[in-house]
Amino acid sequence: MYSENTIIALSTPEGIGAIGVIRISGKKSFSLLSKVFKPLKKEKVKENVAQVGWIKEKERLIDKVVVTFFKNPNSYTGEDLVEISCHGSKYVINEIINLFIKHGVIPAGPGEFTLRSFLNGKIDLSQAEAVADLISSESKISHEVAINQIRGGFSKKINKLKNDLVDFASLLTLELDFSGEDVEFADRKKFTTLLIKLESELKKIQNSYKYGSVFKEGIPVAIMGKPNSGKSSLLNSLMNEEKSIVSEIQGTTRDIIEDYLIIEGTKFRLIDTAGLRKTKDEIEAIGVDKALKAANKSKIVLFLYDSTDNDINGIKEQLSSLKSDSAEIIVFQNKIDLYQGDDSVKTMIKQNFPKLQDPLPLCTFKSESVEFLKKELLNKVNLSINQSDTIITNIRHYNAVNNALKEIIKVKKDMQENVPSDLISVDLNSAIKHIGEITGDINSDDILKNIFSNFCIGK
Repeated sequence: MYSENTIIALSTPEGIGAIGVIRISGKKSFSLLSKVFKPLKKEKVKENVAQVGWIKEKERLIDKVVVTFFKNPNSYTGEDLVEISCHGSKYVINEIINLFIKHGVIPAGPGEFTLRSFLNGKIDLSQAEAVADLISSESKISHEVAINQIRGGFSKKINKLKNDLVDFASLLTLELDFSGEDVEFADRKKFTTLLIKLESELKKIQNSYKYGSVFKEGIPVAIMGKPNSGKSSLLNSLMNEEKSIVSEIQGTTRDIIEDYLIIEGTKFRLIDTAGLRKTKDEIEAIGVDKALKAANKSKIVLFLYDSTDNDINGIKEQLSSLKSDSAEIIVFQNKIDLYQGDDSVKTMIKQNFPKLQDPLPLCTFKSESVEFLKKELLNKVNLSINQSDTIITNIRHYNAVNNALKEIIKVKKDMQENVPSDLISVDLNSAIKHIGEITGDINSDDILKNIFSNFCIGK
């Protein structure tokens, strides 16, 4: 998988721009640069210094560039690395890349620069994955989670867990080496206490995934209510564009309409749904069923009812159909501009749904009302992440933690049942293996290929 070839790639996005950054990494980086780059001041290429000069093919000038040379191991990849900032013309970029290819450099594969950084011990595997997460981050939360992981916060916690297990495993191995003698190097009581602590820590990390994955993908928010309660109008107001068709005809929205909204750095996935009602229309009935399923999968449900709607039992029935225990339900009294002082719906909600807060006023065509709703969304989601928080967003990490937790629980049971040390050692080593997979202490080519194939070329 890994080769010692010198590689090259464009690290900035494809297309015309002010500049393009070309990255070259490998043993031949410096020697090849010296052949094609001529500094303006006729000086030698220096380490860690940005120098202006010309990229030339023999006597032909290709472009005036800024070059920075990083000497191994003090580079991103841990190898000799060159970064060339050139003008962002497609022609210029291709000419420079092709010039280096003529000299024996090969095009980099997806994520190959970061892969080399990992293989050269500059970063561990979880940090490498966080680089990809940082590049793709679209919200404050996903950015903070990725930054914390790159800084090594997650890796330190995982390595501490692994080292504690390794220490005890070593003592068990020592006991097995002296199996003919009645000796005990590993303190069973201390180890049991450690196992309880490890189980608790792993469960915390495991549980963080359901929050972390939501932060990463966007917090799902279902907009629910009877037909003509203003759901589609609300989506349009939040997105500031006509995403959904608005009509007085009941059953206009028959399918799920989704879009993303970022509020103060937090990403929400808004889901406009079909109006909740009993219908003989087969297509509309499918839409209603989809709406209820969307509500069950959402973290927040915005339930709207019309201020002029006197169908108390109908609204009660719709609220009763929202059976999700995990979702925060916020009830809004929409079309508040038409409100005539009838509080019968509020009274019904208070009597039948004591866990719900009082309905909040809403008018979808008034900007201040929509801004108020946005603040309510933020209030329902406590997103204050401390630098010390351990949150995982990666399914690979989740599976590894889950497998390690199973083994830890098995080891704890072994200890309670006085299972022989050699059998405990097997389960213990299995737990160490799963934890080590997270940071890459234990890996396979298949795992690495899967991870780095999802990177952009140039990183």
